[in-house]
Amino acid sequence: MPSRRRFLTAAAAVPAAATAGTGCEADAAALPPSDERSLPPSDGKPAAAVPAGRSGPDRLNFVVVLADDLGHGELGSYGQKLIRTPRLDALAAEGLRFTDAYATAPVCAPSRCSVLTGLHSGHATVRENPWGSGGQEALTERDFTFAEALRSLGYRTGIFGKWGFGPERPDQPSHPNSRGFEEFYGYIGHRHAHDYYPDHLWRDGTREDIPENRGEARGSYAPDLLRERALAFLDTHRAEPFLLCLTPNLPHAPSQVPDEGAYADRPWPGPDRRHAAQVGLLDSLVGEVVDRLAGLGVADRTLVLVTSDNGPHEEGGTDPELFDAAGPLRGYKRNLYEGGIRVPLLAWSPGRVRPGTTDRPTPLTDLLPTLADLAGAPAPTDLDGLSLAPLLRGSGPAARHDDLYFYRNHSGVTPRSDAEDRGRGGRTAEALRRGDLKAVRFAPGQDRDAPDETWDVELYDLARDPGEEHDLAAARPALADALVRRMRRSWAPSYPRRPFGLTLQVSGVSPDFTVTATLANGSARPWAAPRLTLGAPGGWDLRALDPVAAPRLRPGGELTVRWRVTPARVTADTALACRATAWHAGAEVTYLARTTLD
Repeated sequence: MPSRRRFLTAAAAVPAAATAGTGCEADAAALPPSDERSLPPSDGKPAAAVPAGRSGPDRLNFVVVLADDLGHGELGSYGQKLIRTPRLDALAAEGLRFTDAYATAPVCAPSRCSVLTGLHSGHATVRENPWGSGGQEALTERDFTFAEALRSLGYRTGIFGKWGFGPERPDQPSHPNSRGFEEFYGYIGHRHAHDYYPDHLWRDGTREDIPENRGEARGSYAPDLLRERALAFLDTHRAEPFLLCLTPNLPHAPSQVPDEGAYADRPWPGPDRRHAAQVGLLDSLVGEVVDRLAGLGVADRTLVLVTSDNGPHEEGGTDPELFDAAGPLRGYKRNLYEGGIRVPLLAWSPGRVRPGTTDRPTPLTDLLPTLADLAGAPAPTDLDGLSLAPLLRGSGPAARHDDLYFYRNHSGVTPRSDAEDRGRGGRTAEALRRGDLKAVRFAPGQDRDAPDETWDVELYDLARDPGEEHDLAAARPALADALVRRMRRSWAPSYPRRPFGLTLQVSGVSPDFTVTATLANGSARPWAAPRLTLGAPGGWDLRALDPVAAPRLRPGGELTVRWRVTPARVTADTALACRATAWHAGAEVTYLARTTLD
């Protein structure tokens, strides 16, 4: 059977592609100007969904920095006393500092999935780290990322660092190139990112050996390699709208650095000196990115966001209590108490983002709708995130969430986090914040379907008790029960998505066959002049059976086109590609889909 694949905004194109002839050109005169070039040949990298110039040189650029296990209290701007973070503190002083920002899970894989897709850990595809029974490590074809949203407008998109979702092979739905990032360098898999001196990293779909790290050698420090690629990305795309996603594995365990720098003479155990140096390297890395933006003359049209995937760790001998890494909050990585899920979040854009602080409870699911909103790109309406654009523009407050939901199903424990959970660190747990009230509950084991009466439930008032020291569940059982009911509604065994973007399907392969493409407007605004174009190898005959264009596509609407295809020759790697274009909020957006005939 022909395979069906969904690459919404960054797909490899077909070799020797040609547009689909007369049937695809129907009603062309009624359409806005569009790029009518043939779909580009494949060079082993994702094809640009939109020619770069079309998206306009004055669009806002984005830099998203996602640290690994950086605690809420590990930056000077959040109260850190022992570790110096001058560059990040300057961003906090010149930009907007969020005091109540949240990861959606207390470990990294589900948290990172939520950051990318805008779905909380009760809806997202990845809800656990990739080990233990039921661990889910892969994104799927139905996962739509903020990179895919920006690619539809022609943004150049790159991610450098930890991806964290396997499998470790190219040309599959969970690869960053398949999820909207046209350039990737770093770690595909989760475990691989625990190695600061890896013997290989991935560049797009190619595994690149690092000979200087072969065996026990430590010749190249991975964060240095990531910095070089990220800065080169900025140099290359400085004249185009870009999204740079920088995801170093700093300061995750093990505590490994080329040298301990300013902390070499501190009277601390070695892992703590090196951890402090790791945080310092993260600070310097962000500073170099900011300096490069300024040097290229694009800082004033770039938004920089810096955050972390969960609370501070204690692995490898690191003592988070030495650094007061969670600040005044209770808990660490793996806990659903505030210390495990509340994270730093800084937003910096000179002349755009007003300096100050905000206590708006802000989950990292808000990144996708925010970036799409600020760029002017359509985004799905079935997200859990809300746009921060009004707050960042200074035009008014951003809408607030009714609830913030958090889920943990992780069997691994560490001593401090398990002690905070009172020996329940290996149990399934969930939490929900509503206003200033927060409930945390623990299942009797790892079965989320266990009866409610078998769960331990706690209730806290974060306004009066940010350290979650006083459990109010016994004194206010009705409130605790109300929050539990909301938790139950927030989690779903699976989360069906509304159709969004472009899908392509083939029925049969010989001698003639039918190709069906569907463009679905899953956004909140109508699209004007939607149009589909099919590309195939030269010499093939393509005949559209349906109108390939329409005046308008309402929210929730679909445009479906069938083509009758007579191939000249089919080989194992023959592919078809479809391009869909439409106009959204005055800008043309483009989606690609590709299917291989095998």
